[in-house]
Amino acid sequence: MLAPILTIARYTLLEALRNRLLWVLAVIALAALGLSGFLHAVALTESRQLQAALLAALLRLSAVFLIATFVVTSMAREAHDKGSELLLALPLPRAAYLLGKLGGFCLLALLPALLFGALGLFFAPPAQAALWGTSLLCELWLVAGFALLCMFTLNHVLPALAATLGFYLLARSVAALQLIGQHSGAADAGQRAIAAGMDLLALVLPTLDRFTRSEWLVYHDGSWRQLAVVLGQTAVYLLLLAAAALFDLYRKEF
Repeated sequence: MLAPILTIARYTLLEALRNRLLWVLAVIALAALGLSGFLHAVALTESRQLQAALLAALLRLSAVFLIATFVVTSMAREAHDKGSELLLALPLPRAAYLLGKLGGFCLLALLPALLFGALGLFFAPPAQAALWGTSLLCELWLVAGFALLCMFTLNHVLPALAATLGFYLLARSVAALQLIGQHSGAADAGQRAIAAGMDLLALVLPTLDRFTRSEWLVYHDGSWRQLAVVLGQTAVYLLLLAAAALFDLYRKEF
């Protein structure tokens, strides 16, 4: 079963490279450096800190959007060209197809994580840049896994991409929303229900606000203990996403 998984992952990665994804990453990196350099030139105080924070945010958001878009459009194109039906008609388990696609997308996430992590060396020591880049890789793996699940479930580009970006934004902000709900003072029943809903979401969603923190490049205060939490959450949620996608794939009829 390992051989077809590696083959599917390899061709998934080759598809991204043939689509000039490396050029897109290079353009994003140069644009982010240029914009952060402009901010560095016009800022009156803490210009280097502002430059690092802006660069970290731009690179993180660009990488997430790029990976989510590629996963969704790649799966949609394969479904339109009947490539997925052809692969599933072969004598191999559907799990091999799913794990191969997920493995290819995870390999693809290495490209922005390595490139953008290397840019962090301009502002932070190597250990902090490595911490930030590794956390970005974990974040991209979760986005890729959720986007893959959405394509198996929703089958259309726009709903799947919207759901993926909505998941990412909610997972990034649910801790802040939960904190607002807890400190809203005297609240009526409706507000208490909303606060309870935020608490429930916080239990279900990964705490992406702990991933790829800009402070690690700005103040160099990241620790490997924080990375251990990130790695643990990534392993758990990626396994859950893969299991959900596999369940949805096995119940489909082609």
